[in-house]
Amino acid sequence: MYKATMTAVFAAIVSSAAPGAYAQTSAMPTTRAPVTSHVIQSDEVRASKMIGSSVYDLQNRNIGKVSDLVLNKNGTVDVVVLDVGSFLGMGGKYVAVPLTDIKTDHNRLTLDRTKEQLQQMAAYQLENPDTGAGSTTSPPTGGHLGR
Repeated sequence: MYKATMTAVFAAIVSSAAPGAYAQTSAMPTTRAPVTSHVIQSDEVRASKMIGSSVYDLQNRNIGKVSDLVLNKNGTVDVVVLDVGSFLGMGGKYVAVPLTDIKTDHNRLTLDRTKEQLQQMAAYQLENPDTGAGSTTSPPTGGHLGR
């Protein structure tokens, strides 16, 4: 009889604690911005269309190609990584420019810099060998982007 009573008390404690624990973990975040439009706008660019696109200077010369977009922990674009100076995929390097520096002109990407200026910039590494950043598919802490 003693064993049955202990089992019943343990079951009552577990069942009374479970709803409280569930309620704490199922709360929805309230700081999300609502989606205001359900169609892409004229001042927006899809990342899939931007990556791989050529970038031109103000004199209409091809100065590089968008290699990648790097997002920060808030989910916004931190930098645009350009491949500059390569010929058939060899001899170039990556450089990073702020997204705000890239403009669209007649459905093309332009940048107010010369190819020579970009080649003189410090090289940008898309992977950090010390921390592994850039080689994982999600944030190392397991958080959610943009929240």
